[in-house]
Amino acid sequence: MKKNFLAVCFPAVLFLSGCGTYSDWLPASGASREQVQEKHDSGRVDGIQVVDVNDTLARRLAESKKLGQFSSTFASSAASNYVIGPGDMIEVTLWETPPAILFSAMSSASSPTAGSNTSSGVTLPTQMVAADGTIVVPFAGRVLVSGRTTEQIEDSIVEHLQGKANQPQVLVGVAKNNASNVTIVGEVNASTMMPLTPKGERLLDALAFAGGMKQAISHMAVQLSRGNVTGTMSLDSIIHDPKQNVLLKPGDVVTALYQPQTFSVLGATGKNDEVAFEAQGISLAQALARSGGLNDSRADARGVFVFRFEDARLVDNKDPSVKSANGTVPVVYEINLRDPASFFVTQNFPIQNHDVIYVTNSPGAEFRKFLSYVAMVADPAITFTNDFQ
Repeated sequence: MKKNFLAVCFPAVLFLSGCGTYSDWLPASGASREQVQEKHDSGRVDGIQVVDVNDTLARRLAESKKLGQFSSTFASSAASNYVIGPGDMIEVTLWETPPAILFSAMSSASSPTAGSNTSSGVTLPTQMVAADGTIVVPFAGRVLVSGRTTEQIEDSIVEHLQGKANQPQVLVGVAKNNASNVTIVGEVNASTMMPLTPKGERLLDALAFAGGMKQAISHMAVQLSRGNVTGTMSLDSIIHDPKQNVLLKPGDVVTALYQPQTFSVLGATGKNDEVAFEAQGISLAQALARSGGLNDSRADARGVFVFRFEDARLVDNKDPSVKSANGTVPVVYEINLRDPASFFVTQNFPIQNHDVIYVTNSPGAEFRKFLSYVAMVADPAITFTNDFQ
C-alpha cells in the first residue's frame, strides 16, 4: 500500500508543481510577502513605492501627523479678549470732584438736591458704537472705542476731559453686546452665536453654550478659525489638556467635526474587518490588537504591510514612475515583526483614515495548503488500490 501511495502521489506532485509556483494557483486572501517584494530592489511594486519602516521613519510620520496644538497656534494672554466693536450699545457715567465745573448743571437736572459742592454721577444716554468705532462724549468729542476694553475706554475719556473737568472719573458699561460674538456650528445640538463677556469665554464654554455634541466625544474634533488661521484638534485632547481650552476672541468660528475614522485589516489576522478609531488617532500596535492580532497558525510575522496614499512631502521618492495625485502618492509600508525592536516601532507608527493593513500568510501555511491538494488528488487513487488488493 505504501508503494502504491508513493506511486500515485509522486506523479501528482510533479503534475501540480509543473503548473507553476503553487502559491500562484492556491486560494489565498492576498499576495504573499515574496510577491509584494518581487520588485523591491527597484523600490517599487507596479508604480507603488515600498518603504521599510524603522523607528526614525515612524517618529517622523507621527510628528508630521500630529495636529497643531491650540495653545501654540492661538496663543493669547490670560487676560480677557473681550473688546468693544461697532454695533455695541455703550453706557457712560461721568463724575467730577467738587466743585463740579462741566457736569454740575447736568447733575442738578438729574438730581435737584445735588449742588456744585457735591459729587454726583451723570449717566449719558445709551449710544451705539458707530461704524468708525467711535462714540460721542460731551466736552470730549468723538472718542475711539472700537478694539478697546471698557477699562481702556475709561482711561481714554478721562484723558480727553483733562483740563476741562475737575478730576473727572468715568465708568463705561456695555448695555448690549452686538459685536463681540463667536460663531458655533457643526455637530452641535444648536448652532448659534455666543456673545463674549469680560469674564473671558473659552473653547469648551462655546461648545456647552451650543448644547454639546451630537456624537460621541471620542469621534469628535474641533476646528477653530481665527482670521486667516485655522487649527484642528480632537475633542478628547482638548478636554484632557486644559492648556488647549484657549480663550476665544471676537469673530472666532468654532466648528464641531464628526470624524468617524476607520482602517481596514485583511489577511492572516484574528479578524478581517473595517475598524473605527478615535479622532485623536491610534498606533499600528493598537490597530493590530483591535483586529485580534496575528493569526499564529497562518501569519508571516515578517510580512505586515500598511497600504496608504501618503502625503508626497513625506516620501523620499526615488522612483519617477511613482506619480503624485492630489498631493499624495501610493506607498506600502513594510514592518517585520520577527525583529523584537519592531514592536517599539509599531507603537510610534500612526494609523490614518482609510489605511489598509495586510498580513501575509507564512510559506509554511501555503505549503500545508499545497499538501492538502496533493492528498485530495492522491486519495481517490489510494481508495481504488485498496479495493483491488
